[in-house]
Amino acid sequence: MTPLFLSRRQFLAASAAAGIAPAGRTAAEPRRFLFGACQAPDRLALLKEAGYDFLEADVAGLLMPAKPDEEFDQKTARFLPLPIPIRSCTGFFPHSIPLVGPSVDMAAIERHAATTFRRARQLGISFIVLGSGGSRKIPDGFDPARAREQFIEVGRRLGPLAEPCGVTVVLEPLNRGETNFLHTVEEGIGVVDAIAHPNVQLLADFYHMLREDEGPASIEKAGARLRHCHIAEKKDRAAPGTSGEDFRPFFHALKKIGYAGGVSIEGRWSKDLAADLRRALETMRRQAAEA
Repeated sequence: MTPLFLSRRQFLAASAAAGIAPAGRTAAEPRRFLFGACQAPDRLALLKEAGYDFLEADVAGLLMPAKPDEEFDQKTARFLPLPIPIRSCTGFFPHSIPLVGPSVDMAAIERHAATTFRRARQLGISFIVLGSGGSRKIPDGFDPARAREQFIEVGRRLGPLAEPCGVTVVLEPLNRGETNFLHTVEEGIGVVDAIAHPNVQLLADFYHMLREDEGPASIEKAGARLRHCHIAEKKDRAAPGTSGEDFRPFFHALKKIGYAGGVSIEGRWSKDLAADLRRALETMRRQAAEA
């Protein structure tokens, strides 16, 4: 299988060659944001046709760290060459690998991570999203301060494993309905700073921020720690453009910190995925331009 490594310059050049420059700009003019969507890899062509820059896949579904290399190679060979990059993967750890609590197995965590990062490198995947609300849920009766220490130790072990593979782990704050630990971008800043490794950084998910009543000021405070974003409307976690959610304040904050990374839709879709993809991309591009 041919590895696919893309520098940011190569990535932008590939996007321009694919004819997906935004309205009002030439193909040679790089965009500030790269827009993607969380979808299965068999929809790469559909996303390319709709004008997206990248696809965000699922660790278990694509990288399959619990499966042998032969099975991974056979599955991914079907998608090569990639019509657009797979830039990121979400769903890092399954519930069966706890990151906090009395049953933490650091050796199991490191094995799972090492395989994930190695296979991500083969496909040119730059970001692995550490949301994993079930894995990081603090068990009843367990000391929250100790759980935070454990999570920071996990991050300190992930960084050196990710670095040689060219991967950055991005911690995803999740709303209180999904987990009981690390709910806001502002909390995430403290965790990232405590981990203190350049390959463990932060994600801002606009949907979770809206659910937690966290404003765009946290994005400005995060600054260069912020390496990836998710987006969905607060109502029904729908794709942008469904109910008219205004994301311009978030895009404005991203511009203020000089963010030039990915913004990926992680949410629910209607039965007409192709129409949803087109409407969502037009909405994101327009609101980003107006921000």
